[in-house]
Parts: sequence; C-alpha cells; structure tokens
Amino acid sequence: DWNGPYVQIDGTAEVIHLPDSVEPLVEYFRAVAGEHPDWDEYREAMRTQGKSLIRITVDDWGPVATGGFPPGRV
Repeated sequence: DWNGPYVQIDGTAEVIHLPDSVEPLVEYFRAVAGEHPDWDEYREAMRTQGKSLIRITVDDWGPVATGGFPPGRV
C-alpha cells in the first residue's frame, strides 16, 4: 500500500551470489517461516533456481512517516 506508513533506512547493501548465498538463505527461511521439512531439498532448490540474497546492514533509520509516499502527497 503506497499510502501507508513507511520508514527510510540508510545502510550498506551486499549482494551475495551462489554458492555463498545458500546458507544465508537457510537462515532467512528459518527467521521467517521456521524449520523446513527437508533442508537438503531446500538448498538444492535455491541452487537450481539460482537464488541470490541482498543483505542490508542498517546504519540509521527513521523517521516513521504516516502520510503516504512521498511525504505531503496523497
């Protein structure tokens, strides 16, 4: 929803490609959805699909804006 609240973050983005992306993708899945019934199958699916990951290290954030995007426009 483009008219809902949002927050701006400032930081450094790092693109992680295969094969280095597989274990961080496992960590991400666990954080979002919990345990997978077959981690070997998940890892192979990530390799087959050519998945990469963008890791953002947040240096600063804020403020929380509630007026839609961009501020002052409806």
